[in-house]
This record gives sequence, structure tokens and C-alpha cells, in this order.
Amino acid sequence: QVQLVESGGRLVQAGGSLRLSCAVSGDVIYTVGWFRQAPGKEREFVAAMAWSGQKAYDDSVEGRFTISRDDVKNTVFLQMSSLQPEDTAVYNCNGDGILSYSGRYTPGDYWGQGTQVTVSS
Repeated sequence: QVQLVESGGRLVQAGGSLRLSCAVSGDVIYTVGWFRQAPGKEREFVAAMAWSGQKAYDDSVEGRFTISRDDVKNTVFLQMSSLQPEDTAVYNCNGDGILSYSGRYTPGDYWGQGTQVTVSS
């Protein structure tokens, strides 16, 4: 089995920065993606990466968010900058999905419990 544990979510002011963490343990996986869900809205894709270094971002966060990995700690990070109120959501990481050559991420079977990000205006 694979376990994913998100952390780092908190209240931050508009224009600020925040880093989320997704700690991975258990069976070996090769990809992680980030999704978010705001109140009353559907879950949406944010970013994903494969251990090869391939990365993909939703257009809404391109240039503001960066996904990265620390293979020693087996942790994936989502570095978030220029945060706006529309970024407010519960953020979940997903493991063992498929990241296509074109940058399309298909979620895998494993999800973390989520971490709340609130951006004040």
C-alpha cells in the first residue's frame, strides 16, 4: 500500500507564499499530483510530476506554483507564490497516477487526507 500525508496548509494573506508537503511511504510509486477543491466546487487538477523530472501544471497556476521532490525524504512539495483568494481550497496529493508525454495527469489510486489553504484578501 501507499500512504500520502499532506501538511503545510494555513491562513496566508493575498500575495503571499506557502509550501505544501506530501510525504510518501509504503510501496514504490513514480508520480505524484496535486489537486484542490474549494467549497461548493469540483476538484481540480493543480500540478503533477514524475520522478523523471517531467512536470505539468494547470494554466491557472503556471508560473506561480512549482512542484518538486526530495527523494531522500520521499516528499513532494508544492511551492505556491502570489497566492490569491481563488487559491483557497483543500489541497490533496495523489500517488501513482499517469503523467502523459503531453502533460496530462490521470490520478492514481492513492490520496492523502488533505490540507486547508486559506488566502485572505
